[in-house]
Amino acid sequence: MSNRKTSTIESIGKFGLIERLTNNLSLTNPHTVLGVGDDSAIIELSDKESLLLTTDLLVEGIHFNLMYVPLKHLGYKAVSIGISDICAMNGKAEQITVSIAVSSKFPVEALDELYDGINLACDDFHVDLVGGDMSSSVSGLVISISAVGRVESNKITLRSGAKANDIIMVSGTLGASYLGLQILERENEVFKVNPVVQPELDGFDALIKRQLKPEARIDVVELLDNLGIVPTSMIDISDGLASDLFHLCEKSKLGCQLFEEKIPMDDLTKITAIDFNISPTTCALNGGEDYELLFTVAQIDFDKIAGNPSFTPIGYMTAQEDGKHLIDANGELIPLKAQGWQ
Repeated sequence: MSNRKTSTIESIGKFGLIERLTNNLSLTNPHTVLGVGDDSAIIELSDKESLLLTTDLLVEGIHFNLMYVPLKHLGYKAVSIGISDICAMNGKAEQITVSIAVSSKFPVEALDELYDGINLACDDFHVDLVGGDMSSSVSGLVISISAVGRVESNKITLRSGAKANDIIMVSGTLGASYLGLQILERENEVFKVNPVVQPELDGFDALIKRQLKPEARIDVVELLDNLGIVPTSMIDISDGLASDLFHLCEKSKLGCQLFEEKIPMDDLTKITAIDFNISPTTCALNGGEDYELLFTVAQIDFDKIAGNPSFTPIGYMTAQEDGKHLIDANGELIPLKAQGWQ
């Protein structure tokens, strides 16, 4: 028997595992511009245009709980997640493929509901479903979405393009999706104890919708183009603001200063977080699944976007040696930690 020391996946985490498994890959096709390491791969179509390609996997019991996630919503969300990755490269999605593995517990009508959501998302995001695959499963439902898009080559936005003093911007508001999940989990636990009790969901519709039916921000790409702005770096917020900002910092070899008071949250999110005895800031920093776009802009471009109601400046990039910090309401520098989805 070998005495070689082994590592657990938990010890290195999702992103450490991806890096370990892919760090020896080499790109040999001259049209492959970028492989693993960003929201989408980049394949050159011409001197002026590139193809974007991304894949996302959703596994029952890991990414969703069918006790409270309607299949139609799940289908919509799966597509939205894939489209969001294309948006994060400053591109426009055009096609998707859908592959599923499903257990025998699912009637055909249940899969009709799943595909109703997929088809609705295709209509909303103006993409075509062009293929996929299907298999049986012994452990529940698995969904894999691949999305294909295009981007003008001079407008491609990577995670690695930020510079020191670039302004950190975010679209929309944060934290709502995480709280929607907390509400659904709470009511699911009550149901397990007493199945006849009706769930208490009144007043939380907006939060639950952000969790069950997130909207990929295809409008942001168009808004930025209309403003004449190509972000210096960008990522979608899937794992949490802090985790995803860390990705920008690490790829761009920079630090950051993030202002707590600038993080955009709506009133319902703040009130509900307090009711759950959770800091609203914690929800925004570490909750994830907001699918807003986090990006940086050069200071020379800031006047073009300043005051736009769709975006909020929340900080700026610094030299790598300055570290990553949250500036609280008292002006104190607190080391920023990435504690989002793993």
